[in-house]
Amino acid sequence: MTPSAFSFLLSDKRFWLFLLSGVVAVVLGFFAIPGTMAIVFVSDAGYWFELAAFILFVWALWRTFREDLAALRWATVDWASVAVVGVSGLVLLVHETFGFKIVMDEIMLLGTSMSMHFDKTVLTPIRGNDIQGAFVVLDGMMDKRPLFFPFLLSLLHDLLGYRPENAFLLNGVLTFIFLGLIHRCGVLLAGRRGGWLGVLLFAGLPLLGQNATGGGFELLNLVMILATLLLGVRFVARRDEASLAALCLAALLLGQTRYESLIYALPVAVLVLWVWAQERRSLLTWPVLIAPLLLLTYPLQHRIFELRTSAWQLESKPEFSKPFSPAYAADNLAHAESFFFARATDQPNSLTLSILGWIAVPFFLLLAAKRLRRLRDEPPAVVATVVFTLGFLGQFVLMMCYFWGKFDDPVIRRLSLPTHLWLVVSVLAVLPQFAAANFQRLLVGIAAFGALASGIPSMAAHTYTQEYLPGRETAWRRQFIAEQPRHDYLMIDNDSILWVAHQISATTIMQAQRRRDAIVFHMRNRTFSAVYVFQRYNIDPKTGAMTLRPGDDLGPAFVLEPVREERLQTLTLTRISRVKEVRAGAVSLTAPAGADPVVPKDRAEIERLRKAYLENFIKQLP
Repeated sequence: MTPSAFSFLLSDKRFWLFLLSGVVAVVLGFFAIPGTMAIVFVSDAGYWFELAAFILFVWALWRTFREDLAALRWATVDWASVAVVGVSGLVLLVHETFGFKIVMDEIMLLGTSMSMHFDKTVLTPIRGNDIQGAFVVLDGMMDKRPLFFPFLLSLLHDLLGYRPENAFLLNGVLTFIFLGLIHRCGVLLAGRRGGWLGVLLFAGLPLLGQNATGGGFELLNLVMILATLLLGVRFVARRDEASLAALCLAALLLGQTRYESLIYALPVAVLVLWVWAQERRSLLTWPVLIAPLLLLTYPLQHRIFELRTSAWQLESKPEFSKPFSPAYAADNLAHAESFFFARATDQPNSLTLSILGWIAVPFFLLLAAKRLRRLRDEPPAVVATVVFTLGFLGQFVLMMCYFWGKFDDPVIRRLSLPTHLWLVVSVLAVLPQFAAANFQRLLVGIAAFGALASGIPSMAAHTYTQEYLPGRETAWRRQFIAEQPRHDYLMIDNDSILWVAHQISATTIMQAQRRRDAIVFHMRNRTFSAVYVFQRYNIDPKTGAMTLRPGDDLGPAFVLEPVREERLQTLTLTRISRVKEVRAGAVSLTAPAGADPVVPKDRAEIERLRKAYLENFIKQLP
């Protein structure tokens, strides 16, 4: 494509409006709004930006697909393929326990969805209390994670009522949507057997099952990558305004799903410019014109990384000084190889998918390079897939240059899912080169056998989840919550967001130490049915001595009575204790006063004391 191929844009007023929209978004997002104000803006307006983008996306989908939906007939549905998608989805969902798997990500997303549901603000609650039967969030913070997943989850809360388990329902639905999309991708690239092959390869991937039954945004990320790719296929085929709007809005929402997913805006831009050059017209509509402004919250929210250096979590890896560097690539590639080709008992991988995928990738890259020279003669599915290789490759390179990009790490394994998608797309793109029907049937059989012989047993055993202690502790806490007949207790826990997101009064250990008098006040006044503390002990293998994890010690003033404990991992003891009393030396601060209180006879005085007590009660909430 030469510069002259785009000369028509110079006379297109809508194109200049689009550029103006982009310039305004860049100026506001990166320069005009200072850091703290940017965070406040996203907190107050982020929900409404997401709502506007989502409504426009649904409207664009309706515009481009309404004729197809009107022509749909039940008799023409491929019920065998529906069965393959349905059974594969059930396989992924039934062998894993529903729960929060990657604690910080998933609990933070749940907390953000809570504030989006109740207050239509973007805030992760960190302090909350039950006040006379109504749960009130008292304090929160702006989280760094993109907004699209908690927004969708908040819509589910709006429809079904607030429940933490709605996160699992959302991902369960997304599982079937994703498998349906990968089937469609396979059909477009390699026919009916290609659709089955793509679905079966993912059905045998335990990592997908782990995320399908969790509360994270990885499934939504895969859905949006595939949806954007398929809408790119549709745009290349139809070349109309409705399909362009759907493609651009899908890319916008994809960028709001995971931090690095904005990288897929590059292949979308290339695809759009390529079609414009072919058509010599821009096809811009008003939803596309304002799309850069709808993405404004992305750079504003990204200011968190400037304001909080801890947002990069570099303190978790003291040996690293910067988040991204090409110097990390060699080590990360070794860990990636270790993950993709490990035994199924050690990692939630699929050897079948890894072997077929990594064989297909170099052939697909060679095929893509060859077809670039005659791209206008290729089918729309091939054009879009070749261009989207830029996104898949860019995302993989970015992960390999990430300081915490080790795919065999229990916390990081999920970041390999877009690469798994690239492997499957590569297999499907190369498959038509092997036209023999028997060979294609063989690959489908191998994928089915791999899922049955390796994937399902691995998911059923899920030994790979046992090494991630925070996930097991979260499940243990949630079991404790479920078993309590009443939820009017206070939990002291450094992971207070988990309890607040389950509408349990909670505070951190540091806050409890700092505001010991408030704990004393509420224990003396029986505000809570009980006060508990969650702690983890590390066990010395030589002496058997137990020491509290750093940050878990309430101090000698708090007298504790163990209520429940369990060894969830070797050399650790996880315990929930009841706070029996708070002491100052030999004196119990929480013991009731000996003398009977004097009740005033004057009603006005009683009312004054009641209001004063209520004000003090609110101030003393931990």
